[in-house]
Amino acid sequence: MKLFDSELKVMDVLWRLGDRTAKEISVVLGEETGWNVNTTYTVIKKCVAKGAILRSEPNFLCHALVTKEEVQASETEELVGRLFDGSPDLLFASLLSSQKLTREQLSRLRQMIRDWE
Repeated sequence: MKLFDSELKVMDVLWRLGDRTAKEISVVLGEETGWNVNTTYTVIKKCVAKGAILRSEPNFLCHALVTKEEVQASETEELVGRLFDGSPDLLFASLLSSQKLTREQLSRLRQMIRDWE
């Protein structure tokens, strides 16, 4: 499932706060991004159409049908396929060469690799 940046903002509210009404989501996104109610409702409807959100009554209650981890995995797979010729090691090499990683971050990465082995 491909979610655009605006849709990810709505999903992030649900992932952080759990089920919320459309009104509650619009209040949060109004404060965080300056969106008006109509913008928020339009994006919620797009998420519903994609199957990312289940809308129910009362009060247009929204429930995330996909987890953040599922979306991250999907986006990562697409990124690796599109920009790194399907090669995760090229993505990893790119991250290492272009980012300033702290010793702590490098240590966590090493431990993740050891855990996956």
